[in-house]
Amino acid sequence: MPRYADTERQSLADLLLAIGPDAPTIIPEWAARDLAAHLVVRERRPDAAAGLLLPPLRRHGARVQAAVAGKPYPALVELVRRPPRWSPLALPPVDELANLIEFFVHHEDVRRARPDWQPRQLPAGQQAALWKRIPTMARISLRRFPAALLIQAPEHGETTAGAGGEQLRMVGSPGELLMFLFGRQRVARVQLVGPPALTERLRTAKLGL
Repeated sequence: MPRYADTERQSLADLLLAIGPDAPTIIPEWAARDLAAHLVVRERRPDAAAGLLLPPLRRHGARVQAAVAGKPYPALVELVRRPPRWSPLALPPVDELANLIEFFVHHEDVRRARPDWQPRQLPAGQQAALWKRIPTMARISLRRFPAALLIQAPEHGETTAGAGGEQLRMVGSPGELLMFLFGRQRVARVQLVGPPALTERLRTAKLGL
């Protein structure tokens, strides 16, 4: 079984070391150190990671992440590189299911903050694995968007999403579609076809889980 999640994890860790702790990401409030701390908290501190979804725990999660971000940077990146042995995420099938999208998106968050970035040519198998996540992600991310969206990834398939209304078509590779659906519209290379006002509204909408 290909381990695309681990490939993304290792490549991200290598890049984080190469660029240093203060390098920007495409997330305005996060430098490389902050993004690394987020990944460590997500895997190793479930009490704090719950703050991503539960507002009452958000302050606690922010405090824990700030403390983790204060670790020596090489040690912090090493924690990103290796999932905890006690976690189910250490099992390759679970890691692939839970972490492929997480590490792909955050790897791109770092890559695309570089001035000379270009889309990667991903293996066909990885593109197919990313595409499998898109129908569910699109339904969640676009559930309230006032349009009938047709989402197409050439050679992979198509799916529909949106709350209904005017027709809108989104075309791109699976990786670019995921970046768009996770709220990275500014750096996602997708084609939108439809009424100009509606496409602009989608490009600036708050998307993601």
